[in-house]
Amino acid sequence: MGEHKHVDLHLGKFEAPQKLKTLSFVLMAIGLITFAVGLLKNQDRLWTSYLVAFFFFSCMGLSGLFWIALNNTAKAGWSVSIRRFAEATTSFIPYILVFGLIMLFGFKNLFIWADPKVIAESPVIAAKTAYLNPTFFVIRLLIFVVGCMIFKWVMVGNSIKQDQTGDENLTHKNVSPAVGFICFFALAFSFFSVDLLMSLLPTWYSTIFGIYCFSGMFQAGMAFLAIVIVFMRRSGLVKGYVTVEHQHDVVKYLKGFSIFWAYIAFSQFMLMWYANIPEETEYYIMRSLDGWMPISVGLLIFRFVVPFLALLPRDAKRNDTNVLLISTLVLVMQYVDIYWMVYPNFNHGHVVFGFWEIGIFAGFAGLFLHCVMGFWAKHNLVPIKDPRMHEALNHHVAY
Repeated sequence: MGEHKHVDLHLGKFEAPQKLKTLSFVLMAIGLITFAVGLLKNQDRLWTSYLVAFFFFSCMGLSGLFWIALNNTAKAGWSVSIRRFAEATTSFIPYILVFGLIMLFGFKNLFIWADPKVIAESPVIAAKTAYLNPTFFVIRLLIFVVGCMIFKWVMVGNSIKQDQTGDENLTHKNVSPAVGFICFFALAFSFFSVDLLMSLLPTWYSTIFGIYCFSGMFQAGMAFLAIVIVFMRRSGLVKGYVTVEHQHDVVKYLKGFSIFWAYIAFSQFMLMWYANIPEETEYYIMRSLDGWMPISVGLLIFRFVVPFLALLPRDAKRNDTNVLLISTLVLVMQYVDIYWMVYPNFNHGHVVFGFWEIGIFAGFAGLFLHCVMGFWAKHNLVPIKDPRMHEALNHHVAY
């Protein structure tokens, strides 16, 4: 490992504050109670709120794994000291399998193409049954989640193992699986998005739907990473290892993917509006009626315009308060975006939000928080024996 100029380095051991531990268990309890009541009282709202929260937190875990793979592929050194923050989110990935299988109990409440009567009445849906059938759906889900778990086990496992052994080859061994994961993820996440969200309206399709969901996933992932960096810097647990320079570059990713999300969203909308084909335009017509238009416009403003303008100046990326506010806004809009993709297909197209959505989201949030804190408590907050650490310690942003 190369020499670094920093001498004032301090790496503390993370211990989850008792209040945060309590909060995570309270949120999980709220989620369990909501789920149990929903099974008895309102299964339709239960499963739609479940799908939104499930996809949201699946994206949070997957974005961390993609970030790790991206930096391993690029052999990036600047991000080494913040890599463990992203690795922590991957601890939620095994639960994607658990909650994905639980979701199967609400299959017929969510996916109309699982109903033989609907297939018999719609030639368009019937023509898609080779792909849209429960058996193939479950197979695709298992391939995707198990594949992600294997890549997580390899890449995160090598990173943690290096803390004990100091074997520098483990860093280089992560390049090949990182490249493999990106190739796998590009295809498999598209299927994941199409299966869980696009197939809710099986008569409609978009060839860039997977990219749309990916852009939102990674933007939200960068927002969470930025929030963690701010709090970890303030805690003093990673003094000298994580600086405002790392925060600056992560926020540049956040701003960049705000633009990319808007680009993909506009591309999808513009092509369908211009062609004006009924089976394509129905998706956007549904999201312009029954109170959905303000939400559609709000997505554009608060997911793109506000983050783009608020993060444009150099100093804005280095201002903790600004970064926390905008990152939180992006996470809220990620939820709204998934809600916007799911809910117009249900409840006769009307906007509904209340006890079920809040309760189920709380349960997932509590578990996600518990997973992340548990990971940090078990492992070093920084991969201290990575051979590229000197690059991270001497990282400076010039623009």
